Amino acid sequence: MQTQAILRGVRLSAQKGRLMADLIRGKPVEQALNTLQFAPQKSAKILRKVLESAIANAEHNDGADVDELKVTTVHVEKGASLRRFDARAKGRGVRIEKQTCHIYLTVGN
Repeated sequence: MQTQAILRGVRLSAQKGRLMADLIRGKPVEQALNTLQFAPQKSAKILRKVLESAIANAEHNDGADVDELKVTTVHVEKGASLRRFDARAKGRGVRIEKQTCHIYLTVGN
């Protein structure tokens, strides 16, 4: 049984999100939660909330046993960029792109 949780448009670059996603892919849920809890990165806190949501979905919707769940897949894809302008010298402007990403996390047996 596969259960999924999705978070779209989170203010995090996909590259930084993938670093944490690679650490928890394929691990048991308990071990993945511990890894994310003690990691200092911003992406760890976000991924932990998505993982907890996927666990709750599996328990409530599918009646899965939480102790047997593993993180089967984690995908972090690039989302839309927020475009902002910063003032520069002589009346110029420089574009700043604030990255977003989409997180897809699947847990199963």
